[in-house]
Amino acid sequence: MSRCTINITRFLFSCRSIVMWLLLGLGYVLPASANDNDNDEDPKFEETSIMVTLQGIGSTEVPAVIDEETAYLSITDIFNFLKVRNQLSDSRDTVSGFFITEDATFLIDRKKNRIQFRDKVFNLEPEVLVKTETGLYLRTDYFNKVFDFDCQFNFRSLSINIVSNVELPAAREMRQQLMYQNLSRLKGTVRADTTIGRSKALFKFGMANWSVVSTQRLRNVNDTWFNLTMGGTFAGGEATVSLNYNNYAQQQLLPTHPDSNIVRPFDQRQQYYRLRFVNNDRPWLRQVIAGKIFTPTIASLFAPVVGVQVTNTPTTYRRSYGSYTLSNFTDPGWTVELYINNALVDYTVADAAGFYTFQVPLVYGNSQIKLRFYGPWGEERFLEENINIPFNFLPKGEFEYTASAGVAEDTVNSKLGRVQFNYGATNNITVGAGVEYLSSIRGANTLPFVTTSMRIASNLLFSGEYTYGVRARGILSYRSRSNLQAEMQYTRYKKDQKAIIYNWLEERKVMVAKPFMTKNFSLFSRLTLNQIILPGSYYTTTEWLMSGAIFRVGTSLSTNAIFIKDEDPFVYSNLALTFRIPWNILLTPQTQYEYNTHRFMAVRCEAGKYLFRNGYLNVSYEKNYRNGITNYGIGLRYDFSFSQIGFSIWKNNNLTTLVESAKGSIILDSKSGYTGANSRSSVGSGGVVFVPFLDLNNNERYDKGEPRVDGLQLKQSTGRMIRSLRDTSIAILDMEPYSTYLFELESKGFESISWQIRKPAIKVIIEPNQLRRIDVPISVLGEVSGIVYLQEDSLRKEQGGIKICIYKSDSTLVKCILTESDGYFNYMGLAPGGYVIQPDPAQLKKLKLKTLQPAYDLHIGNKREGDVIDDIEFILEKK
Repeated sequence: MSRCTINITRFLFSCRSIVMWLLLGLGYVLPASANDNDNDEDPKFEETSIMVTLQGIGSTEVPAVIDEETAYLSITDIFNFLKVRNQLSDSRDTVSGFFITEDATFLIDRKKNRIQFRDKVFNLEPEVLVKTETGLYLRTDYFNKVFDFDCQFNFRSLSINIVSNVELPAAREMRQQLMYQNLSRLKGTVRADTTIGRSKALFKFGMANWSVVSTQRLRNVNDTWFNLTMGGTFAGGEATVSLNYNNYAQQQLLPTHPDSNIVRPFDQRQQYYRLRFVNNDRPWLRQVIAGKIFTPTIASLFAPVVGVQVTNTPTTYRRSYGSYTLSNFTDPGWTVELYINNALVDYTVADAAGFYTFQVPLVYGNSQIKLRFYGPWGEERFLEENINIPFNFLPKGEFEYTASAGVAEDTVNSKLGRVQFNYGATNNITVGAGVEYLSSIRGANTLPFVTTSMRIASNLLFSGEYTYGVRARGILSYRSRSNLQAEMQYTRYKKDQKAIIYNWLEERKVMVAKPFMTKNFSLFSRLTLNQIILPGSYYTTTEWLMSGAIFRVGTSLSTNAIFIKDEDPFVYSNLALTFRIPWNILLTPQTQYEYNTHRFMAVRCEAGKYLFRNGYLNVSYEKNYRNGITNYGIGLRYDFSFSQIGFSIWKNNNLTTLVESAKGSIILDSKSGYTGANSRSSVGSGGVVFVPFLDLNNNERYDKGEPRVDGLQLKQSTGRMIRSLRDTSIAILDMEPYSTYLFELESKGFESISWQIRKPAIKVIIEPNQLRRIDVPISVLGEVSGIVYLQEDSLRKEQGGIKICIYKSDSTLVKCILTESDGYFNYMGLAPGGYVIQPDPAQLKKLKLKTLQPAYDLHIGNKREGDVIDDIEFILEKK
């Protein structure tokens, strides 16, 4: 029979069931045969199946019998669904077990017509318990009377909704499974059908970022800046090369540096290259880095370092134990990205005054904090700021080290060496020690140091450092439950030390910050005081900052004061507002006021509007009253899928400046077959490409000639998904490298229900600068269906509740299914091959039944649309 025939058959069975329920609803009772009356069974009840739903668990079909509008549920089936321990006797007269706890035993006895639960006995009314050929049924209202869960029966839809006042075992098991899954995700251990580990490529190009900014100053000098950053794999490690070109390079070293104005289109100090080997499963050596290395130094060192770094610090993001406020200023409207151990964890947009703030997660172990800045016109600051969070905690008994050695690219090629060790003495105290060597320091160029981090209380942290012959410093940080944060820092420098170029004697800093949230405004307020003690003088700065939104108006107000010994204080304020006016125009007025002279120092206003969703047009005007300079200009930026381009023109008194910019990234991965362009950077990230195909020969490998299929669905909580209409592949980009992700694939979007994914849970380790190709075999599964009849003399009727089992040719059990109330059974999930199908002998023995056809041999063919066998028929009779 065809699939159409089987659907018609099921429709006719459904119509028969509907007619039967109409007759039952009118009080019609089928006559009982003489054979029925001899069997101590309730003949007037007709078996069916109804849908039972438990919130949070799901739904299932459970055998039931109906008398008018009263439902009786199969005790064993409903208890099995609820995960309640139960046992049906061979005579089908009693059900015993325990409910939730082992001391809560129960016995449901049809012969004595009672239920014994714990120390209570419930004597039942007539026809509360119903016995049939397949089991024992209990009237739904007694589940609530005895076991305290209500079975709300809907006769019209033939469904039951379970409402329980206690946590049923099925609900508890589901809650525990979710808890275990969340715990596994936190620990980085997830269960999967397939795990795809690291590849061992010797050389592979993966991704490239590019950006160009060209500036033309009419009747003046023109310059062009170009960057190309390439990422790939070399010798099995992560390789990154960044080339920077500027035909009018102005070096920003020190103001008195002799090379500060030398033109070097390819300045070696602006080029970046690094090769990194990572193995987070090796506790004694997890990272080896060669090339341009990032290492914090105590001594003043402003040049990049070329060398080698080894550490056992993992690259993956680790468990957080708190947060630390990080805030600063950049240009207004710039996007700031926060990276921890090269993983993007947060981003924000600077306000109208350029202020930005982050709540940096404090994680166990040594963490490298970086910030990257993106301007609204395509500008991108590739010089990443390395920020050292002063608090470094390790779990008790854990040890970490970092060792670096290299040569600084300064005028004297300074030799640098640094080794640091950290150890978790307790869960609240971490101690560290190390030594730093810099050859360019005059005098004592070896700097031994010790560090400590202490959690004095859950919201009070202390960090201290002492460097022999250089400085001693301490930081005390407090955060209240209302997010009030206070921090005090103190540093004392040894007089005439040579490691740090400043001649400071002391440095003091106090900061108090507090966010305020109400219905009409959200505000971040911060008060800071910095004081530097110099020989014979001092320098003090204070700042009071308020930044947030007041009645939907972005507001930033900062007041700064500078105090220098024997000089008048210099006090000024900056006010910036951002709000929308008609036509969705974003208006940003700014002003700077000097209190000493009681006059405005500068005013600025910018109006911007988004065009066509991806475009942004702005016009600005600025007047500086101190130097008499007036600036005004217009700019346009547009984000294409493959690139971001910008154009602006500025007029500054008698000087006109044109600026054109463009940036983007390219992904070329031959193995995954993915080629694409992006408007944002891609180097350093990773991704996957899922390629679904029809596995016609069922070998779970992609073979030539096997077609691609469309409609694959998957669950993913990170990255950026791109579907290809050309080859049906799915790419997920911008994922954290070296991390493990679990993907759950779904087949509900395929054109045929016979196309199924046999291993839907896939765990993948993401590799940097690469897209992992994952072939997804779509199995073409066969379907088998049929009917079970019970033969009684000359009367044959459909029999529900019979277990039908399917075995492979080698007697391996594939699946057991129950027939529905109309005797129909169906199973779809058979791969091509040979099978045997038969009723369950153990059940037939209990029911004292036998089958006239012991078993059928099945052969599922290899067809694109799936094979269907729907003429299976079993006839049962009593022994």
